[in-house]
Amino acid sequence: MRLSRRAALGALAAATFAGLTLQAPSAGARTAAAGPDPIVFVHGWNSSGSTWNTMAGRFKADGRPASHLVQWSYNTSQSNATTASQLAQEIDRVLAATGATKVDVVTHSMGGLSSRYYTKNLGGAAKVDAWVSLGGPNHGTDTAYWCGGASCTEMRPGSSFLNELNSGDETPGASRYATWWSPCDSIINPDSSVALGGATNTRTACLGHSDLHADATVYGQVKAFVG
Repeated sequence: MRLSRRAALGALAAATFAGLTLQAPSAGARTAAAGPDPIVFVHGWNSSGSTWNTMAGRFKADGRPASHLVQWSYNTSQSNATTASQLAQEIDRVLAATGATKVDVVTHSMGGLSSRYYTKNLGGAAKVDAWVSLGGPNHGTDTAYWCGGASCTEMRPGSSFLNELNSGDETPGASRYATWWSPCDSIINPDSSVALGGATNTRTACLGHSDLHADATVYGQVKAFVG
């Protein structure tokens, strides 16, 4: 008995697909579909999470969910090592709340120190995809002699905290690191303090220390870096 044309085509298709194994989407595909990493913003000395209103607002306007923009606040007078431990808890909370596997960390000024301590000493490099420092005293600043307390002492050039933090690899792990520094930043002296070995180091236009996280050009560059 001869098969009709439709039946013959159906039999051919069945024979062809019988030898194929359907596979679920890869973990990488699922991660890409989940969207960009949450961003945890870490402010500097004598500041608060509200200092990020402009930059976080731009990320939100460009499509980042508000739940993925965390303007974290902490006690800036305490040791940066203590802040790093608290940051570790906050990042774990954000990962659990969002279902993400990694975060991006965007910092201003002293916020770069506690977050670097976290990536180097507390396992943070496994949880941070991109790390950003805007005007960070990564090798110290002489203006820290004008303030007191544990955190200010740690920001002074040659402090034991900085010596340990900068020993060996300044940008450890698989995280991507980037810094931005301004030739007109009167808070970070010397200007060369900001740049890190192994990071993408960018000189900005003539911006004041507190303008770095509000400048539109810097925002565009940070956005492109974190992805």
